[in-house]
Amino acid sequence: QVQLVESGGGLVQPGGSLRLSCAASGINFSAYVMTWYRQTPGVQREFIATVGKSLSTTYAVSVKGRFSISRDNIKNTMYLQMNNLKPEDTAVYYCNAYEPVASRSYWGQGTQVTVSS
Repeated sequence: QVQLVESGGGLVQPGGSLRLSCAASGINFSAYVMTWYRQTPGVQREFIATVGKSLSTTYAVSVKGRFSISRDNIKNTMYLQMNNLKPEDTAVYYCNAYEPVASRSYWGQGTQVTVSS
């Protein structure tokens, strides 16, 4: 059974930092492109950052320079280091695993990040 479990969300003040984790099981983790998305109520899910099988990374303009995505293929875990957080970063953050050859895609359940003073 495939599971993606996000953790590390919470309440943080503007300018603060959080580190999100996405632990995967039931998949050949190293074969998957791993991506973070976020969503606020009434808004379409938004791409944040992706890390490919070759460890190449891509970021949304809104988070570039503040967020850093990484993966550990030994621990089957992806991370999102979020620095200098802003109130507009408040959202539920989801991780996605995508295997391009078979076009398989899996989602985690999400973790809430709230940036507020």
